[in-house]
Amino acid sequence: MTPQDPPKPSVLIVGAGCFGLATAYTLASSGYDKITVLEKDDVIPSRFSAGNDLNKIIRAEYADNFYTDLSISAIRKWQSDPLYRPHFHQTGFLNVTSENAPQATKNVVTNYLTSIRGHPAFEGQVEEVHGAEGIRRVAPAFTGSTAGWSGYFNKLAGYAHSADASRAVHDACVNLGVEFVRNGEVSELVYGTKSSRRVCIGVKTRGNKIYHADKVMLALGANVPGLIPQLGPQVTGRCWGVVHIQLTPEEALPLRGIPVTNVRDLAFFFEPDEATNKLKFCHMGGGFTNFALSPNGLSLPYGKLEDSQFVPLEDETYIRKLLQEVFPQFADRPLIDKHLCWFADTVDSDYIIDYVPDTNSSLIVLSGDSGHGFKMLPIFGGFVKEVLEQGSQKEAKWQWKDDTKLKSTGTWRGDTATQELSKLERAR
Repeated sequence: MTPQDPPKPSVLIVGAGCFGLATAYTLASSGYDKITVLEKDDVIPSRFSAGNDLNKIIRAEYADNFYTDLSISAIRKWQSDPLYRPHFHQTGFLNVTSENAPQATKNVVTNYLTSIRGHPAFEGQVEEVHGAEGIRRVAPAFTGSTAGWSGYFNKLAGYAHSADASRAVHDACVNLGVEFVRNGEVSELVYGTKSSRRVCIGVKTRGNKIYHADKVMLALGANVPGLIPQLGPQVTGRCWGVVHIQLTPEEALPLRGIPVTNVRDLAFFFEPDEATNKLKFCHMGGGFTNFALSPNGLSLPYGKLEDSQFVPLEDETYIRKLLQEVFPQFADRPLIDKHLCWFADTVDSDYIIDYVPDTNSSLIVLSGDSGHGFKMLPIFGGFVKEVLEQGSQKEAKWQWKDDTKLKSTGTWRGDTATQELSKLERAR
């Protein structure tokens, strides 16, 4: 810092998930030397974070080229940066539908293929696959019939071991002087006055301790409307059910290196985890909401980790059907480590990275991952740094949306309807 440079503001980040860790690392790497991260869990990466998982898909298929270009930038960092490279596995991405998929779902896959075919980054990286013969060509380890599967294989994709990547970013933050506070659940925002204007000057934890900062950033994912209820029309807490099956080392060996496979009407899965030999499955669909417990009419995650340790029977049904088609030898294997993966959904699937109105540029929301946030881990902090240093969000897609803007958008997740958790049978 030169003598002419103003001192950098102190920063308080609430939440040590993907967005919080990415932001802390980028700011600490850029000379911000007063950064505190509050996390309500007693471990980091947070178990409340969707990113604390075995794996997350790293791909760049979008109907909107804006996100395609950003994802390619992120993939380049996953491929080359020493911090992220050890956790990235470029196994490819097999994106298909089964024979009985609704036409609307088949159209989604076709649109994804169209979105990347014309992009120069994917030249020579994408091929269509149809039927069992096409599937065997790119995934010979699949033992099921895969009859009627159709879609494409994208080589410029794969997955990240998300918990390990998050842990690496946390450790890098610590080395850069970032202070982490565990068991630091925030109960309320603290406001004051500056130049006769209302500003957020910090937060109060459930232990009644107050933390002050010049800039407060809320990286709480689906929980953020709990602190800022006016975000409710913009962000809805949704979840998908995640399960695993346990393989032996001998069973896992032939599946090493299989592509991340998304049978869009059934479920997606990854190669077995190297450390545990667990095979992870998730039926994505439209997600599930939880309005039942909120006094403000908001869909919020359960407050305790143990309350999310189940998946609806509907999800199990889809996953069993997929197992029968792709790995019939495991079709009756017990489903273990069942849990709900909560994310912050927006009506247009755009992130929200902006100052909260009427806080005099003191309070910033980092939310709206909409199920496609973790791939941005290597570059997300740059988005926040730009807003912080410009004093406003210039990118319209990521701005706080007023009622007029919200009314002009529709529901983005169209091929499966969202369902309310309280109306579904729980498979415990």
